[in-house]
Amino acid sequence: MNTAPLKKKILEVKDYPKPGVGFKDITPLVADAKAYKEVVDCLSAWARFKKPDIIVGVESRGYLFAAPVARDLKRGLAVIRKKGKLPRKTVCVQAPNEYAVEFFEMHADAIKPGQRVLIIDDLIATGSSSIAAINLVKMLRGVPVGFGAAVELLFLDGLKAIRKAHPDVAIYSLIKYKK
Repeated sequence: MNTAPLKKKILEVKDYPKPGVGFKDITPLVADAKAYKEVVDCLSAWARFKKPDIIVGVESRGYLFAAPVARDLKRGLAVIRKKGKLPRKTVCVQAPNEYAVEFFEMHADAIKPGQRVLIIDDLIATGSSSIAAINLVKMLRGVPVGFGAAVELLFLDGLKAIRKAHPDVAIYSLIKYKK
């Protein structure tokens, strides 16, 4: 698939959130109905073959893609949030990223043991958030069958890190940046 038209919809914001970082702003992509639908359709097509029981979205931009994929597959949606944002009993994992050390949480009953879980996020960078999300699903005794993202920053080797930590989980990304 030619993703060049989709890539043109993503704007790079230099030196955000800190000097030296080129932030990939996906808001113009999701504002364009045709481009947004194309990305969701591709994620849904990939996800369908994984036969998930439930879709998990990663806060917060991951929700933009996880929710429509869950709807397309007629599956429920569970959410991963940053620490302190969920009102009931949670499980928590450390989720270091390029900018800070954070913590991800899910409700303790969000996933049933043995459930096939497909995780969706907006972007794969260094892989640390992806690894933390998969760890969280496994803590709840779910079976992660895939991790999908709209965008991947190839130059940060996130895919390599995820595969090293979780070689049993299928990884998919649509729009790839080499630099």
